[in-house]
Formats: sequence, structure tokens, C-alpha cells
Amino acid sequence: LDLSRKLGIPLHPEYLFNWSSITVEELNRLRSWLIGSKLHKTVLGLEFEGVYDVSIKEILERLLVPHKPSGNSIFIRGVEAEVLYVLLQLDKPDLEIPSEINVIKALSKLSGIPIVDKFPTFVGARMGRPEKAKRRAMKPPVHLLFPVGLYGGSQRDLIKASKQGVITVELANRKCVKCGEKTFRVFCPKCGSPTSIERVCSRCRRPVETERCPVCNAPTLTYDEQPVDLEGLLKEACKKVGYTPKLVKGVKSLTNKNRTCEIIEKGILRAKHGLSVFKDGTVRFDVTNTPLTHFKPVEIGVSVEKLRELGYTENCEGKPLTSGEDICELKVQDVVIPKSCAEYFVKVAGFVDDLLESVYGLPRFYNVKEVEDLIGHLVIGLAPHTSVGVLGRIIGFTDLNVCYAHPYWHSAKRRDCDGDEDALMLALDALINFSKEYLPAQIGGIMDAPLFLISSINPQELQRQAHNFDVSWSYPLEFYRKTLEEASPSSVLKYIDTVKDRLDGEKEYSGFGYTTPTSSLLLGRKESSYKKFKRMLDKLMSQLSLAEKITAVDASFVAQKVLTTHFLRDIAGNLRAFTTQGLRCKSCNKRYRRPPLTGVCRACGGELTLTVHRGGIEKYIQYTKQLIKRYGLPDYYMQRVEMIENEINLLFENEKTKQISLSDFL
Repeated sequence: LDLSRKLGIPLHPEYLFNWSSITVEELNRLRSWLIGSKLHKTVLGLEFEGVYDVSIKEILERLLVPHKPSGNSIFIRGVEAEVLYVLLQLDKPDLEIPSEINVIKALSKLSGIPIVDKFPTFVGARMGRPEKAKRRAMKPPVHLLFPVGLYGGSQRDLIKASKQGVITVELANRKCVKCGEKTFRVFCPKCGSPTSIERVCSRCRRPVETERCPVCNAPTLTYDEQPVDLEGLLKEACKKVGYTPKLVKGVKSLTNKNRTCEIIEKGILRAKHGLSVFKDGTVRFDVTNTPLTHFKPVEIGVSVEKLRELGYTENCEGKPLTSGEDICELKVQDVVIPKSCAEYFVKVAGFVDDLLESVYGLPRFYNVKEVEDLIGHLVIGLAPHTSVGVLGRIIGFTDLNVCYAHPYWHSAKRRDCDGDEDALMLALDALINFSKEYLPAQIGGIMDAPLFLISSINPQELQRQAHNFDVSWSYPLEFYRKTLEEASPSSVLKYIDTVKDRLDGEKEYSGFGYTTPTSSLLLGRKESSYKKFKRMLDKLMSQLSLAEKITAVDASFVAQKVLTTHFLRDIAGNLRAFTTQGLRCKSCNKRYRRPPLTGVCRACGGELTLTVHRGGIEKYIQYTKQLIKRYGLPDYYMQRVEMIENEINLLFENEKTKQISLSDFL
């Protein structure tokens, strides 16, 4: 305070409150209350003891002044009390606060100390997507891209299907290039030679080489329904890999162009290691993106010695790396993955090694037994709706459900580093098991597939957002002065070191700085509260409870938005879905748009059931009414709910109504 007064420089932000949140009238009221309060001198400094006043407490809360209500008093202690005493000139009670419109100017004149607004701008934010770290699985999950039709039951179990002897399913028409054997396998089961796709006319069934038959002009197919000795194939595969599973989940049918299937050995080994395959033959783990440029070895659970082996010989200051507390600059293609992802990748590594050894006759590659053994191994990151993966290297692990990586790495996946969700794959699993042949033939089938791989990131080819990344170590005084003028961002770029200024230079990959250090990446919650609640209602109630505590949030508006965008739409949508629903077989899961005349499944004779039930329609109605009453929302919302409720009552039979006869009236 003395330094600011003597040198005429603005008061340090540490001693500033949110002065712009109150009016001059409220400032006068606060000053009068403090003058009328008892002033104590303690070992910790000054202490105000004032009479409890609701309006004063509200002012203190808006100013963000720490205070303690106790009985009929409000206490303000320590540094805060001394700052208020000096700034409000409480030793001169006869002074009047200048009648300025701006509280900041009035306070500066009163105290004789330059005061700058501590919070000139507020940036609004909403809750985005909650963090995620979970294995990728098809719906329903499968071990193997091999069709079993309805033979495998609702779980599409190959073991169950094999007990029915020879099954008939759609598979590729292939022919051995050497002995002419017809098969669906990529390699001939007789001579081991490669096979090639053979086209067959869909009408006259003659083999042709063109897409349309030259004789009858019908389209040709590269697949057909074929008899498969599944029991024999399973026995052969189990013997080859040395493992017999209790359950191997396949698919009902293949959707790729040629109906190409995987070898059964892969499904057996995935079942052994508890893995699920995706549509392209890879095993994936979905995780939320988080940008990171610097880290400490202790934060990612890796020793200094191991990091030196990975090329981290110096800390970010250019000094030798000697301590786990040293700050290191993250290399652009290194990643820190969640421990849950690492545990899953240990299983994937075991699967790949078993596949190499038992199926391909090659030595094991990973030899991973623990999570730490994954350090230094390569992964591929892939964003949905793209076809280009980015190569990365594992250097550590985190307890959080996020993937820490350099902004360059996230941007190379065509992401903006804003918490999107992408997939990670062990590199060798993708290189061995991915095939374009497995991809669905429908529109969009090639999306979310690693058709290409970026092995080395070129910063000049990244998105514009990555080029605007701030890598400054500090900002000049002129930059802060410009913020007071609310200057446009483009006018202050010359004061900030960005990636764009470093392109095509020596420092485009390294030498990045930061202006706000953090003591540890490990601080804070490991999991958001949103994920801990299982029911949507619990999540909503928690959200509204928080909204009621935040001054900047209108809880009634939040409730109104939830009703408009979620509850009312869900209720009406579920009601409409009930009236247009089909039926589902409990045994084979086959769906019908209309009930068969037989009343049972035409495929397996199983019992049919509805897909939408009354409970699913009514589950939000009572909670919706409670929200409307609790927050006093407009009558329109209650009327709309009542209209939907009337439709439900008309649609369903009233359980309280019972049939009566004329004799009941006698």
C-alpha cells in the first residue's frame, strides 16, 4: 500500500477486491458500516467486528472479501481488514466519497492510490463433455468379425453355433490361384496358396470377371451363402493357439463389400485377453484430449533415468535433468495416457504377442507384463470422422481420464484441443489387424479408420488454432496496458510469442514457454461429479443445486432450458416411439416392424416383446412437474405436461378401472 502511494503505481492485484461489482452508494454504505464497527488490534493484525447486516454481507460477498459471520456479528480479519482500513480512509470518518459514476475512480480519489479493476472482463463457460477413458466396443461388443447368423443365439456365440454342425452364412467367394479350390479364406486350406476374389452372377450363377454379367446383364456378387464347418474350424483354431474359450462373440452378418471375415484364431485370442474388436479389426480405447506442453517426471509416474533413455536429458531451462521435480518440455509426439488405458493396452500387447507367436510363427514383440513396460512403445491416435492416424509414443501415465499430449499432436488429428474424444490404438495391433476389407460398404464406412498414418508431424500443416498457440514466457507491460483499453486481439499479437511466429524456424518444435505455472498436474478432482451420478435425475438436481449457489447463474433459466431441450422432448419422443414401435425376439433379437400372424418369431419361434414400455414414457413426468413448481416457470410448461399426461392416460388402459355389469347398478 505504501509502495503504491509513494511511487504512484497501481495497487497489486493481491490486495484488490471486486470493486466494480458494487455501486458508489453501496461503497458509502460499507464505509459507514466499517466506521461504526469495533476495531481490534490482534497479533494477526486489524480485526473489524460489525453488527450483522444482510445487505452488508451481500456486498462483502460480491467484493469477494473473506469474512466470518458469528452470532449477531460479522468479522473481517488480517490483510483484508488492513486493506479496507487504508483504501476507505477509515481513520478520517469525515471524508466524503467523491460522487463518481465509476467506483474504481471514486476509490482511487478517496485513497490516493491508483486502483485498477481486478476483474474487467468475465468469460462465461458451460459444462462441456465429461471426461472419458473407456474401451471402444461395437454394439453389441464382439470378439471376432465372423458371421454366425442366428445360429449363435442372442450373443452370436461361435461355440453355440458350432454345436449345430454345418452352418450357412454369407462369406466371400474366393478361389485358390494355384489349385483352384473354392473357399472363403484368404489362404487356401489345401495348399496354403493365396486366394483371389471370384465374381458370380447373381442370376445365372456363372463366374465372371466384370461387375455385370455379359450374358444376362445382372449384377455380379463377390460373396454368397456358403456352408461352413464351424465346429471343425474352431477345433483347428483352438489347437493352433493352445486355448479353448467358453464364449466367442461373432456378428450376425458382415457388411463389408466382399463379406471378408477375420480368421477365427483372432477371436479366440481376444476372448482369452478380454478384448473387443472394432469394425476395422483394431482394438481401441477412447479417451478425452487434453493439451500439455510441460510436465514433471513425478507427475507422470516415470523415473528420471527412464526419461533420459527416452531423450529427456535436459529440463526446460536447458539444465541437466536430475530430479523428479524438474520441469520438462513435452516432445511433440509423446503422450501421457490414463492408467486404465495402459491396463487395457497390456492385454492388447499380450493378444498381439500371442497372435505373432501362435498364428504367424514370429517372435513375441511387446513382452509386456506390467503397465510400466509400455513406456516407449508407439500408439496411434485417431479422431472420429477422419481417416488419418497420428503416431505417438507413450512416456507416462495419469490417474485422470484424459490423454495428455502436445497441442501439435491433437491438432494433427484435426482436433482443436478442446476436450474432444479420440481413440488410441497400439501401433502394432493396427498394423497387423487393420484391413480396409473389413470396413462397411455403406456411406461413411471408411471414416474413423486409419487408412493413412502421420509418422512425423509438420507444424506448418497443422490447423490455424495450433498456429495461434501462445508460447510466451511473460508479457510486456504494454500488453497489460492494452487490456485496460480493451484493444482488439489482433493489435496485441506483436507482444505475444505464438507458434505462427516460429514456423519454418529452429524453434518451431521446442523452446515453448508458459506464463502461469502450476504446482502439480495431480491436484484437483480425478473424476468430475457428473460422472459419479448414475441417474440423469441425480445429475440434474446436482446441477440445479450448484446453479442456485452461483450468483452469475439464473437457476430458473437453467431449469427452463433443461425442460425445453431435454425432458419435454424426451417424454413426447418416447410417447411417439411407443405408438410406432416394432417387436423384438427375446431369443435371436430379430426385430419386426409389425407382429407376425403366428405371434412368435418367424426365424426361431421365440417369444416377442415390445421395445418401448410405459415406464420409459412416464419416468420424467413427476420430476418435470416438481421443477415447474419449484422454480415458478410459466404456465405453458405445466399445461404442456398435462396434455402429454392426458395422451398417455388415453393410450394406456387405466389400471384402476374394472369391468362392471348392469346388475351392479341394481
